[in-house]
Amino acid sequence: MIYVVSLLILLVAELGYFKLAEKLNIIDKPNLRSSHSDVTLRGGGIVFFFGVLLYFFLFQFQYPYFFAGLTLITIISFMDDLKPRPSWMRLCFHFVAMGLMFYEWGLFGLPWFYTLISLVFCTGVLNAFNFMDGINGITGGYSLVVIGALWYINAYVSPFVDSDFLDMILIALMVFNFFNFRKKAKCFAGDVGAVSMAFIVVFLLGLLIIKTGDFSYILLLALYGVDSILTIVHRLMLKENIFKAHRKHLYQIMANELKMPHVVVSAIYMTLQALISVGLIISTSHVVYALGIILLFSLGYALFIKKYFRLHSL
Repeated sequence: MIYVVSLLILLVAELGYFKLAEKLNIIDKPNLRSSHSDVTLRGGGIVFFFGVLLYFFLFQFQYPYFFAGLTLITIISFMDDLKPRPSWMRLCFHFVAMGLMFYEWGLFGLPWFYTLISLVFCTGVLNAFNFMDGINGITGGYSLVVIGALWYINAYVSPFVDSDFLDMILIALMVFNFFNFRKKAKCFAGDVGAVSMAFIVVFLLGLLIIKTGDFSYILLLALYGVDSILTIVHRLMLKENIFKAHRKHLYQIMANELKMPHVVVSAIYMTLQALISVGLIISTSHVVYALGIILLFSLGYALFIKKYFRLHSL
């Protein structure tokens, strides 16, 4: 019953946000980087924060430092959705938020280089989720697969987090996907949705990796990782400014140049990541499997770009 009530609360909260977004004109207008052509409400992904907020109050205020960090991430990302903020301001909020999350992990009790590695990894994931949020369904759908895999691992492989937390995130994702995973989206995630979901995912991955000592669980983000990292490498080869907006991600070429429907592209990413995750869970050698997956999908990316990137240049 508590999950049914939570679903209704989050649904009402999302609809309430839509009213606010319409009143404040929080919209996403198509531009050169966009893969859509219609003006759409931005920031619907704030429901992810609402889901964590509901969990925090319903389940005895667990993970307070993580929650404080997520609140900072949500505030600066929502401010950025309203009006672009300077990079230094966003970074300050992000670093403080990550420091709070690291404290929740107990990371500061480990050798210093764990903190450095985590800082680089978390920054990369936050940016990857933000860059990959460009078509209907991809943020919500991909995150649903990742959180679903973490839910299974927590339930049947190695418990690492309160199961109610995962359940609440899944409910928030279902609410968002109802409005976003469709041909004509009612809303986009916005920075507040993409970055807050990335923060939630890295928090959960960090807990899992620290608990198991198995770094191969980063494969739960393999597809985003391959697309993001190799796109940066490709743009460096083209001598482009990697900090400038672009439409060269593999999913963007699929949607824009190959004219594939957004929901189909998102479904492909979901399916491939789900297969990778299942393989990871059932594999007997995570290290060998991880190397094989990275090589396989890197090769696939290179072949795809070699064949279809010319369409982007026409």
